[in-house]
Amino acid sequence: MTDLATTDAKPPAGTGPGSGTGSDTAPLTRAIRSSLDRLRAFDRRRPLVWDAVVTAFWTVAAVLDYTSGGWRTVARNVTAPESLVLLMSLCFSLPLLLRRRHPMAVLLLMAPVSLLNVWTGAVVQAALLQLIPAFQIALRFPLRRLAAAGLVLCAPVAAGAARIPGIWDQQLVSYLWGFVFVALLGIAVRTRRDYTEALVERAHRLEHERDQQARLAAAAERTRIAREMHDIIGHNLSVITGLADGGAYAAAKSPERATQALDAIGTTSRQALSELRRLLGVLRDDHPDADRAPQPTLDDLAPLIEHVRRAGLPVHLESHGEPSRPTPLTLGRQLTVYRVVQESLTNTLKHASPPTDAPLSATVTLTYTPTHVEARITDTGTGTRTRTDAQDTPAPTPAQGIMGMRERAALYNGTIQAGPLPAHGGWHIHLRLPLEDHPQ
Repeated sequence: MTDLATTDAKPPAGTGPGSGTGSDTAPLTRAIRSSLDRLRAFDRRRPLVWDAVVTAFWTVAAVLDYTSGGWRTVARNVTAPESLVLLMSLCFSLPLLLRRRHPMAVLLLMAPVSLLNVWTGAVVQAALLQLIPAFQIALRFPLRRLAAAGLVLCAPVAAGAARIPGIWDQQLVSYLWGFVFVALLGIAVRTRRDYTEALVERAHRLEHERDQQARLAAAAERTRIAREMHDIIGHNLSVITGLADGGAYAAAKSPERATQALDAIGTTSRQALSELRRLLGVLRDDHPDADRAPQPTLDDLAPLIEHVRRAGLPVHLESHGEPSRPTPLTLGRQLTVYRVVQESLTNTLKHASPPTDAPLSATVTLTYTPTHVEARITDTGTGTRTRTDAQDTPAPTPAQGIMGMRERAALYNGTIQAGPLPAHGGWHIHLRLPLEDHPQ
């Protein structure tokens, strides 16, 4: 069937299975595939041209069968009028121009001619052109329509066989076998086409999902970087500010204390710069050997608290339970605890005011249980309205302040509670994280 080269809804070149053009494909296969792809592309642009070419080819073949007298070799009635034979040949070939747009109409148009062909005994071979619209029906329509097409194709032959005994095996059986062949061929081509289109659609969907995942990963990475930079810069600048204020206050009375404050400012600044270089160096593709030092863990809580003490905030650290039993705390959870403590103490330095009857202080309490780790950070400061937002201040990203702490805790199914202490004023942050083997 000539229409195999131009079936509708073909996938674009190079998108179907086996469409690779690598060195493992034979040159002849690539040449044939390239030619077919160009032919399909031309047919999609100008379908009428291909329809006209196919129709002209079969019309010429039908007319040649008439002019050469080939129809007489199979005809039961060689005395049939030649004008009638020519007319029937044209009626079987010319309607093929509409075979793809209206295949069922073409088949219905050919049915009376097919009945006349059998009834007169001329039996022109152009009658087999009815199989071309039957193929199009098998290619594009459901099985019910295909069954109707088979009935339209075979009914005229069956009616003629009822009038002319002895042509059952010569005409009807050959029509039935021809119809079964083109029907199976059309179904096979349609199945392969649908399978190819499904593969192409799946490839496009996977490509879209891959791009979407890349965008989500980039957004998550930007959020992570913003959170880390907020923690690093916000904490260290708060410590530096506290040391600078304390140094300026002590400069007039105790130059030695002022010198110690300046030394602490230098140390804190260098640590902040080192952390920023490490964070940004990992992001640079042109420096594969960038420093990838591990993130802070619970072992770094003591140096953190010491820095805060030097900034002028007395901090007391308490620990209850055994951190490594029965389930060790993962590095991600340790980083979460560290950042929550860091953020809480930084907020105390930045936003809390000392009470009137006692100096400002803070307490960090770590509690380890078989299923959870808890961190409670409390202070004795006032000014809780200001601290409640820390969130009220416009932020570059949503992952800052208390919101950032909640996001960190949510990564491990943890919870954050924050608010003022009703008993004596002050503020508290309560982090509760389940261990890895005991998710909430």
